[in-house]
Amino acid sequence: MKISSVSAASFVLLGAESAWSFQYVASSSRPRADTSCAAISRRNILSSAGEAAMAAGAAILLGGAEQANADAAAIQDSLNIDSFLRSGVDAGGAMGVSSQAGKSRPQTGVVLRDGSEVLQDGRSGAVSAEILTGTKAKPTAVLVSFASPWKLETGTVFDVETRDRKTGNGAFLAVTKSTEGKALADLPSSFFLERLFDPTGRYSFYGPPTDVKVKKNEIIGDRRYIELSFSNLSQSTNAEIPRRALLVATIPSGSDNAVTLVASANSSQWKKGADKQVREVADSFRAVPAPKSSLKLRAKDRGAPSLDF
Repeated sequence: MKISSVSAASFVLLGAESAWSFQYVASSSRPRADTSCAAISRRNILSSAGEAAMAAGAAILLGGAEQANADAAAIQDSLNIDSFLRSGVDAGGAMGVSSQAGKSRPQTGVVLRDGSEVLQDGRSGAVSAEILTGTKAKPTAVLVSFASPWKLETGTVFDVETRDRKTGNGAFLAVTKSTEGKALADLPSSFFLERLFDPTGRYSFYGPPTDVKVKKNEIIGDRRYIELSFSNLSQSTNAEIPRRALLVATIPSGSDNAVTLVASANSSQWKKGADKQVREVADSFRAVPAPKSSLKLRAKDRGAPSLDF
């Protein structure tokens, strides 16, 4: 089913989302492998919200067949909801400039450095980017890198992200709020998950994910690993699509923010070997102070200032 990018149905669902207060289970002061979880179900409210959304969206459903000879340069302005929620990609075609302009960029906390570019090596898959952490008054330049088998995404709705458009497996960069001087081991799991599952987070296109469970939590060297599972909402079927993810976090020298990489796959792919691929991507992640250069310590203008910059 396709709906226009500005849909009354979307507003109904978004309104329903505001009724939830999302909570996380904080880990102990010393992270360890555990099975502690925060599982939240919203299926009951989704049933009524889904019916309301269907009613509101009925008036704007595309009723006519698409023209077979449509201009190849035409910009796509409709979105296949099920496909987007499952993979982050519109199966109806590549997301055009118009479609991207109608969607707010998820708040990942990533601030790209002015004058730098996000790059991916075509052979090795190595991704690199310079970002700024801290605040506008006191920024710190950080060089991040990781190896990914998935293609680098571009466009106004992406920060630093790679993704397989067929399977939906991928990885993206995120930056936490200030750690206030605390070490990785002293921060609860909720500190890292807050950025991911915030209503404006990467996984919250139609509301925060549900059934969030921390499967494993450990410190290895100067890194924090959090393995988790959660479900994304399918608007048209009222079903929730399960995913698995591995978050790796580190605090670069001189920074007061934790920089994280989140690699994930849908649960069916995870069981078929995607878990090993995700782990390899996470293990390749690095975030270190950027080397000195002539670039100024200021944020790249992307049309919407971040909370700190």
